[in-house]
Amino acid sequence: MSSTGNRNEEKHVDPGTSPTEFGQSVESRAQIRDSTTAAGNERELLNIYRLVPIAQADDPRWDNSPCQGEVVVAARTPGDARIVAAERELDFMEIDSAPAEDVTTRNASAFRSEKLYTVIEVAHSRPDLTRGVLKGNISVDTIKPVQI
Repeated sequence: MSSTGNRNEEKHVDPGTSPTEFGQSVESRAQIRDSTTAAGNERELLNIYRLVPIAQADDPRWDNSPCQGEVVVAARTPGDARIVAAERELDFMEIDSAPAEDVTTRNASAFRSEKLYTVIEVAHSRPDLTRGVLKGNISVDTIKPVQI
């Protein structure tokens, strides 16, 4: 018998599922809001974040993705700030050195690691910003192509 219950039973609540309805979760509402904002229908309030490297220079985690130094971004949340910075880096999908078809390296960025970078909020709820990198140099040569 399935853990979701039987159709003959009255409403069965499965402890392994969320009570949210389609399109009503925090993530779904954020995606809907993002698509509306991206379409230019409204101006969103953004925060300014500093991403600061916190790991020592000899930390082996830097072997996977090089330190890019301090970066300042305009983003919605601290997690979004990490994504904004990582999006500026070159991705396997953009060059001819993909490790497998349809594989992205966005999640391997040093900016996504809380062990390598910390995120500090500098300013809050600014309507005059556009989501993106405001200050700092993010190198795009973090991935080497197959042919040089």
